[in-house]
Amino acid sequence: MQEQTLLQSKIEQGDFTRGGEVSSSLKDVLRKLGIKSETSRRVTIVTYELEMNIIIHSLGGEIEVLISSEQIKVVATDRGPGIPDVEKAFQPGFSTADDFVRGMGFGAGMGLNNIKHYSDQLTVETGQGKKSKFTAIICL
Repeated sequence: MQEQTLLQSKIEQGDFTRGGEVSSSLKDVLRKLGIKSETSRRVTIVTYELEMNIIIHSLGGEIEVLISSEQIKVVATDRGPGIPDVEKAFQPGFSTADDFVRGMGFGAGMGLNNIKHYSDQLTVETGQGKKSKFTAIICL
């Protein structure tokens, strides 16, 4: 089966009121497709963390979710400002979230770790002052 797009959505910087909508919509789509609940859970966690990462840390971006007979691919691309030190960003508890974001209960520094943990494969393309692109693959 060739890859098919399940979902494509724009995410706006700081749009906390809509945070979680993409992953929630995706959960419904996966259920209708008969995807196993454990796989669906992993995909929606990855998607939620990527969605919130765009809202909290970027200038806005997009998430696209694709499916084939072997995998579900979640691709999150933002408009910057990039991650200057990716290795540091993946350290548990490290966060660049401001006090406002932390006050809302976000920015604990576990999002990237959750993405890595629940993905079978993860690639990150970024750098200081650049766009970031995360490609997470969850095998079926």
